[in-house]
Amino acid sequence: MKAIKFHKTGGPEVMQYENITLDAPQAREVRLRHTAIGLNYLDTYFRSGAYPLPLPSGLGFEGAGVVEAVGDGVTSLKEGDRVAYGAGPLGSYSQARNMPANRLSKLPDSIEDDTAAAMMLKGMTVRYLLRETYKVKAGDTILWHAVAGGVGLIAVQWAKHLGVRVIGTTSSPEKAALAKSFGCDEVINYTKENVAERVRELTDGKGVPVVYDGVGQATLDPSLDSLSPRGLLVSFGSASGPVKGFDTGVLAAKGSLYLTRPSLNTYVESDEALQANVADLFEVVGSGAVKIEVNQTYALADAVKAHQDLEGRKTTGSTVLRP
Repeated sequence: MKAIKFHKTGGPEVMQYENITLDAPQAREVRLRHTAIGLNYLDTYFRSGAYPLPLPSGLGFEGAGVVEAVGDGVTSLKEGDRVAYGAGPLGSYSQARNMPANRLSKLPDSIEDDTAAAMMLKGMTVRYLLRETYKVKAGDTILWHAVAGGVGLIAVQWAKHLGVRVIGTTSSPEKAALAKSFGCDEVINYTKENVAERVRELTDGKGVPVVYDGVGQATLDPSLDSLSPRGLLVSFGSASGPVKGFDTGVLAAKGSLYLTRPSLNTYVESDEALQANVADLFEVVGSGAVKIEVNQTYALADAVKAHQDLEGRKTTGSTVLRP
């Protein structure tokens, strides 16, 4: 079998396409042959060392495939089942792997493997953000940064499905057009416009009750300045670098604001929470309310190029690696 491994942290070039040996699945595990693997910005945090972990290590949290063997005690899955996952454990950049059976979800016939691999982590993230971290309701106006990315395009559609008005930010006219084609009501080009000023203009000076920010340090101030009093900044990623040295007094000065830094793992820690999240995701995708755009595909062996393009902002929507 082949898998991507890295023995030191750094740029995309540290990833190596290596031979691996795969043992028989242990109790409560299955052996999964990947048919498609999801690429996420989160992967770059582990590869770069921003999120430390023991080395050498595999990479990737998201994939889809077919069960090839089951270990003792597994009753929920059988050989031949199509399954997908999006909350790890780490190691999806591989042709095959052993996985805890309880962290896999059976795929309905209506969802193809590429779609599943592209949507699981991102879709599960959107679900907990919109339905749990801040439970949006019809009539709300929200601000979502990097709205033309894989998470952003899912979020726009899901939010619109729930009756929410979405203001998004992007870096180019092309990405703005893409976001609008998916239903984004207003798009702000943050390279040319003052985000907070535009948000105030679009909300009659009120600001928004919640900002979803996967960018991090670069968008911290515009995010806070876009909130209405007692609004919530949901800082769920750090594509521009992590927020550091933050003075909590700023939250009081800007209107008794709230700031949270959530992660998917907390929200799907139990098997029941995981499957509830996935059930909602399968429902909105299966119904057509949320469409998953796989705009780029790469061979697993070309993971270095995939990471270079992702970090170089050359990708839109979702990306899939093919084993």
